[in-house]
Amino acid sequence: MLGTAHARRLVRRILGDTPAIEVGLRATDTGLDEAVVQGALELALRIGEAMLSLGAGAADVTAAIHRIVRAYGLRGCQVDVTFTSITVSYARGGGILPTTLMRVVRTRTADYGRLARVLRLGRDAGAEHVPAEQVAAVIEEHHAALDAIVHARHPYPRWFVTVMLAVLAAAVAVLFGGDAAVAVVAGATSALIDRVVWALGRWGLPPFFLQSIGAAIATLVAVGLFVAIPHLPVELAGLPPSLVVASGIVMLLAGLSLVGAAEDAISGFPVTAGGRTFEVVVLTLGIVVGIGAVLDVARRSGVPLELVDTPQASVPILVQVLASAVIAGSWGVSSYARPRAAVVVSVAGGLGWLVYVVAGDHGLGPAVASAVAALVIGFLAEWLGPRLQVPPLVISVCGILPLLPGLAIYRAMFQLVNEPSSAVGPGAAGLVGAVMIGLGLAAGVTLGEFLAAPLHKGTAWRRFSSTGSRRPRVDA
Repeated sequence: MLGTAHARRLVRRILGDTPAIEVGLRATDTGLDEAVVQGALELALRIGEAMLSLGAGAADVTAAIHRIVRAYGLRGCQVDVTFTSITVSYARGGGILPTTLMRVVRTRTADYGRLARVLRLGRDAGAEHVPAEQVAAVIEEHHAALDAIVHARHPYPRWFVTVMLAVLAAAVAVLFGGDAAVAVVAGATSALIDRVVWALGRWGLPPFFLQSIGAAIATLVAVGLFVAIPHLPVELAGLPPSLVVASGIVMLLAGLSLVGAAEDAISGFPVTAGGRTFEVVVLTLGIVVGIGAVLDVARRSGVPLELVDTPQASVPILVQVLASAVIAGSWGVSSYARPRAAVVVSVAGGLGWLVYVVAGDHGLGPAVASAVAALVIGFLAEWLGPRLQVPPLVISVCGILPLLPGLAIYRAMFQLVNEPSSAVGPGAAGLVGAVMIGLGLAAGVTLGEFLAAPLHKGTAWRRFSSTGSRRPRVDA
């Protein structure tokens, strides 16, 4: 008998104990006062809403809410996160009606500095159990801290954001083979796009039309170059309009939640993933509509349109890496990331492009090479982000920015407009290729985070499950 018991213990130690299945659990009353329950749920909801509004994934939001309510002694809370709302319900059992609160996510913005502070507050609020006699004071303290975060002024003035976006566009032009003149035109065009889109956004114009107008402005500048260059002492190859449009497209694509949609999908949040994916598709279609409309009008007006290839291969690899680093860092700063985060994402952007070039040199296509580069970025973001005190989400989103298919989208639309009689021609194939690159980037980043998750002490692949066991990421 002793030997049998020892053998069983040995087998359990090797194979691990079978955990209980956390479904259909009975509600339990912990004896907490109703005011405590209301305060804890409201605090958790406010932090969750702020995280979701600022770009955090549904799994991170769910885990943060669970940790916060558990810190105040609430066990068995039910949390439901969708693309537009968060609902939390606490059932006491014993015939007592549950306490249920909901908050609606009304706005979405890229503010990485504020996101880092909210993540830190969520981590601190759920770090340890709060004694009953201190609950009211601690809840009010955390509410005050969240008030300070959401009402804080941006670290950079709005005109500085416009400058950073102009720098981003100029770096994109250099990355794709443009010279100083192309960089200046691309930067000025993107600055104009930003100011127009920002002003129209303040008037309440829907994002789809903002994307269309931004893409249309970039394409109008390109059409203007087609008209003006024959009358100027400049060759069309020396000032290719395609780079101006590509720079604007990358800037417009930068704010889309491509990575968040893929992460939510594999984390077990299909509703949120579906909402994010639909938003990405609609806003990308806005870009396509803006480009296509301007090109079609220009063609029908007799403007001599010509697709000029740029010799990107002639750009030294060091210049490409530096340009990629500038692109990632500029977007981070324009999204109000702090200096440390800006430096980290710049390194990630340059490293990601280097991996992309090496993968391409080894025979991989653009989509697969992009996925490999994104995988490296996602892995390093999840592994090193907490150690560098930078949110992994910020590293991933900014790091893949140089890889976004801005030039591919423009080329595809150009070919579609100039070959209207072709049922399935190079234009359609180009759009499919651009979509494949986008999917590769999203899948690569998410897989990289998935592979790096077990490297954190005390965590495993269950971090990507929807059970609420995923731990919120450490932040700046």
